[in-house]
Amino acid sequence: MGQDTDPGWQGVVTATDLVACQAGSVVSRALVRKPVGTVTVFAFAAGQGLSEHTAPYDALVHVLEGEAEVTIAGTPHTVRAGQLLALPAGKAHSLRADKAFKMMLTMIRA
Repeated sequence: MGQDTDPGWQGVVTATDLVACQAGSVVSRALVRKPVGTVTVFAFAAGQGLSEHTAPYDALVHVLEGEAEVTIAGTPHTVRAGQLLALPAGKAHSLRADKAFKMMLTMIRA
């Protein structure tokens, strides 16, 4: 796996088991950190979210569990377990978890 990978897991794992929802919180765990990108899992308690922000790189949201509303450039998208959503570089986006929610975020820095 290498030193830029979370040493707390190896082999086959269930992504939803890598982070736990905590009341009133957003929890994240970086699984891979490389110069060309990152893979991070997030757990959001119901009602939690991320305020509007932009990123200089493209990212891909893979919804693992629950439901959330992701707004990209003013357009809301309801996402549910098993779905993917692209976050284009430079576009303002935000997230609000309608229910307890887990996702994997892959950011590509190239």
